Amino acid sequence: MDGRHFLVILWVPANTSEGSLAKRLLYRFIAILYITFIFATSVFFFLVALMIWLVTFPFDRRLTLLHKFTCLWASLYIWVFPPWSVTVHGRHKIDPKQTYIIVSNHQSMVDILVAFTLFTHFKWVSKAELFAIPLIGWNMFLNRYVRLERGRKRSIRKMYAACERHLKEGSSIFLFPEGTRSSTGKMREFKEGAFVLAKRLHVPILPLVINGSKNALPKDSLNFHGGTHVHLEVLDPVPPSAFADMSSSELTTTIRELIRSHVAEEVAG
Repeated sequence: MDGRHFLVILWVPANTSEGSLAKRLLYRFIAILYITFIFATSVFFFLVALMIWLVTFPFDRRLTLLHKFTCLWASLYIWVFPPWSVTVHGRHKIDPKQTYIIVSNHQSMVDILVAFTLFTHFKWVSKAELFAIPLIGWNMFLNRYVRLERGRKRSIRKMYAACERHLKEGSSIFLFPEGTRSSTGKMREFKEGAFVLAKRLHVPILPLVINGSKNALPKDSLNFHGGTHVHLEVLDPVPPSAFADMSSSELTTTIRELIRSHVAEEVAG
């Protein structure tokens, strides 16, 4: 959750040159307020997270309580901001006793907050830079989320090993197979890593579809673009028996097409 990207507006001036200038200034001003709010509250939330970790890690090896608190922490940044809202469809399809490889399309940094609103247990696979963010990144470290330095073979091997360890311990793994956000909403090609893990460990795949987040916080934009309703849809889990005879490449393509058939920009295009 990179604070540089959480920029917000509450009002849009008239469409005039003066209004455009005022709008840009308003974007900047509210951005500073919102970022300040995030990091100020993160001080409190991180201290609570640290206390939870200290009390529970000896007997809660999967850190389920800490992750649940992290879900609350992240969700609050949507709940307290009225122009952003999230609707979750298909939550009942998630078996809390089941371990999954969770995969989703990726349109915005807001997707991270949206995923936390599921309040289901998982370990993120996230780029290493996010772990360096004060407070928020430190909480990711406490949660034992999986860091990945993209393009470094040693880091990729360590990522696979960490994911296998978490899956065997009973924690689901959450990945964005596109690897990075789409600036248009059109899906990028999927990387095979998640699907290699699913086949190797015979773990069911839980596909998710996120629609609308691109408009909340587009890639490479430092402005909020008005009120946005995000839809998070949980698709039917895909059991290992359904892909036992597929190669990793075939499985990657199959799941990508399944998700793509529910992505608004892809359907419209």
